[in-house]
Amino acid sequence: MTTALIQPWDGPLGLPRFDAISDADFAPAFEQALASHKAEIEAIAANPEPATFENTILAQEHSGEELDRVLSVFYNVAGSDSNPVRQELQRDFAPRLSAHFSDINSNKALFARVEALWNSRDSLDLDEQDARLLYLSYRGFVRSGAALDGDEAARMREVMSRLSTLGTQFTQNLLADEAGWKMELSEGDLDGLPDFLTSAARRAGEGKPVITTSRSLIVPFLQFSPNRSLREKAYKAWAARGAMGGETDNREIANETLKLRDERAKLLGYDTFAAFKLETEMAGTPDRVRELLMQVWEPAKAQANADAEVLTAMMRDDGINGDLEAWDWRYYAEKRRQAEHALDEAKLKPYFQLDKMIEAAFDCSTRLFGLAFKEIDVPLYHADARAWEVTRDGALVAVFIGDYFARPSKRSGAWCSAFRSQSDYPVKAHPIVVNVCNFAQPDEGQPALLSYDDARTLFHEFGHALHQMLSDVRYGSMSGTSVARDFVELPSQLYEHWLEVPEVLAKFAVHAETGEPMPQEMADAVLGAANFDMGFQTVEYLGSALVDLAFHDGAAPEDAMAAQEAVLADLGMPKAIGMRHATPHFAHVFSGDGYSSGYYSYMWSEVMDADAFEAFREAGGAFDPETAKSLEANILSMGGSRPADELYTAFRGRLPGVEALLKGRGLAA
Repeated sequence: MTTALIQPWDGPLGLPRFDAISDADFAPAFEQALASHKAEIEAIAANPEPATFENTILAQEHSGEELDRVLSVFYNVAGSDSNPVRQELQRDFAPRLSAHFSDINSNKALFARVEALWNSRDSLDLDEQDARLLYLSYRGFVRSGAALDGDEAARMREVMSRLSTLGTQFTQNLLADEAGWKMELSEGDLDGLPDFLTSAARRAGEGKPVITTSRSLIVPFLQFSPNRSLREKAYKAWAARGAMGGETDNREIANETLKLRDERAKLLGYDTFAAFKLETEMAGTPDRVRELLMQVWEPAKAQANADAEVLTAMMRDDGINGDLEAWDWRYYAEKRRQAEHALDEAKLKPYFQLDKMIEAAFDCSTRLFGLAFKEIDVPLYHADARAWEVTRDGALVAVFIGDYFARPSKRSGAWCSAFRSQSDYPVKAHPIVVNVCNFAQPDEGQPALLSYDDARTLFHEFGHALHQMLSDVRYGSMSGTSVARDFVELPSQLYEHWLEVPEVLAKFAVHAETGEPMPQEMADAVLGAANFDMGFQTVEYLGSALVDLAFHDGAAPEDAMAAQEAVLADLGMPKAIGMRHATPHFAHVFSGDGYSSGYYSYMWSEVMDADAFEAFREAGGAFDPETAKSLEANILSMGGSRPADELYTAFRGRLPGVEALLKGRGLAA
């Protein structure tokens, strides 16, 4: 029913009526909503009255609500539960949306009205949020090419349309490779694998054990399988996603994408795409990003090289005389972790039940921010998804949706999105937020068990959700996570720290069968091993971040793969550590330009999150009420209503240095 998409949602608690929406509704709803938005924009641009904040800036903010509703449902569903119909619609929508927004951004009459207001801004008597909205509108037009004319304006439209098409194809190619590869295991191949992994493998193969490229399967397989040849086969398939040849190969897409981004930047008057992209981020310039990353790279590489020597010696003890390879690292690191920290993943996992970790994430937010969660039985877009009503002092704050299990139709990774963002204009609207993860689904009747890293991911994504749910600004375009890319990861990474709080583990890390709390010695070992293998983790991340920066800070390479190898060689990337995201499956960077030149953002934010959690410690504990109140007032509620550096300074009194990060990762000298 198209109207269920177009009209204001009237499902329970303002949710879309998912049970009244079918794939056949998306195309006609899209057509109607696109035409409606076009007419709204044309009316604003053609208004014969002089430009005012109300008839131009607020009118733009209010426009496109139908399109927002249609696209928020479609893209959330297409990302978490794809099918051939939705993939075809994505390929159709992408260039048309690019053209639509290019039309808006190149509308000279509309830009003239915005520019007139910008030039007279000092006489408009705007409050802080109105002034910020005007600034963001003007900046957005300029950075989209509104000031371009003639051939340059036409070329910008072509570039943006092609980039949109390439990003969609990159995503779909990667999904196809991930869904299309599996490695069947014989009963003998299961030797040495823990029960949770063999169970997940049988479930993935519908009875016949298989390993897929789903992270929830392949990482534990690389950790536990004593069969080196199978580890090699699995790792190489995982690393080759997007580069398997044929129609799903992403290498040429990456090459073309980088060239078009370089052209886009030059059309706008920037020397490089990185200079263009980072101008609006906290970092500001590529040089500042590189300085941060290299401050961490050298101590991380030194630690990784030292660890490699230990793992190589362990491999020699097993009678293997070749070099330590990427498919060996996790296996020997796990053996080392068990030996040095008395941690056995198979014994640890029953203490991290999915339901208990959800409860833990909720409980921490209750203690910090007074939120209450009540699970509700409502129609959603997939049977695996669950929903909660979120209140504070009895008043509705948000609706939270959790979609936690891996499936072939879901793109890899974990993310937070919103079906609707918080706003107070033109009417008050509560946010509808979704966390999507890819945890292994248990056998029927069994609890879902997480690794410690999985539990951290759950807390991470819930930190993003809190940023959305606690938003309290006037305008939806600047609410929640609508902040600088290198600030958006602060709330998520900060929230991970609460999983490490001893009293949280004591309350929620209880055994799936016995209900007994995690033994103190095991909890001590978990926390003591927090920085275990941190050299590896930091190097694999930084390898990707530095390649991303190099791709965009200079002329576009002719061959992205050759450029990738050159960057890694120059860095001295340890042989047995692969990039966390190699170019052909680097969805952060090539599925769109959200994280292009910006994969460093996780580390930039980590500099802040390490320092921000220290504020709680200094105040007396992880649940200090005054610090929590300040965190919400100065960061979580503010969205992008003020520049990120001002928000952080308001919370902490200053900006942090890299020292807390190095100390937190165990890399300080």
